Amino acid sequence: VCANTDAQALKRSTARTLSAVRGFYRFLALNDVVASNPARAVGAPKLEKHLPGYLDRAQIDLLFHTAEVRAMEGRFEDVRNLAILELFYSTGMRLSELQGLSRPDLDLISQQVKVRGKGRKERILPVGDHAQLAIRNYESKRDELNGRLGGKVDRRALFVGRTGKRLTGRAVQKIMAKFLSQVDEEAGLSTHSLRHTFATHLLDAGADLRAVQELLGHASISTTQLYT
Repeated sequence: VCANTDAQALKRSTARTLSAVRGFYRFLALNDVVASNPARAVGAPKLEKHLPGYLDRAQIDLLFHTAEVRAMEGRFEDVRNLAILELFYSTGMRLSELQGLSRPDLDLISQQVKVRGKGRKERILPVGDHAQLAIRNYESKRDELNGRLGGKVDRRALFVGRTGKRLTGRAVQKIMAKFLSQVDEEAGLSTHSLRHTFATHLLDAGADLRAVQELLGHASISTTQLYT
């Protein structure tokens, strides 16, 4: 295992070095210092692709049970955190996509949400029943917060903090990291693991690979094939 890890580290280091050399020669060629870029002919080492970390069924059940128990106590942050968790698992959206959501992007009647992915490409994602209910409960708590703050809650942002301002990506990461560490502190799970879990569970249930690709917003089917 150690030998394999060392080999992969060497490959990554070589690839980074080669990329830097190629960039340097590209700069020299653009400035007519050299006639050609010899580094272009050098092949980069092939790096292994690893299956992204994800939660199994037992772990996801424990995760939601923990979040639901806290939300039942009725505190604003706990109700909001459950809504965030439900939306991540229901849609498979990226952290940046969730953090950037505005209220008009979400239609709970048709149970759809519009997200802006890489390159500002938009896609429409279905929102499940559990996520819809959790978000409705959160919106009620959000209205209460707005009343306490004298109407100072950000009107556009979907998810806000106690001060009424839009949650930052880092804040969302901390919220999810706390939940995930209680499921398995040693597994190295991250917010992105929820996206991987969404895709893996869909494919396990027999979903079409192309459909999962569309939901995830992958430009290439090869990226989605990592989950198979």
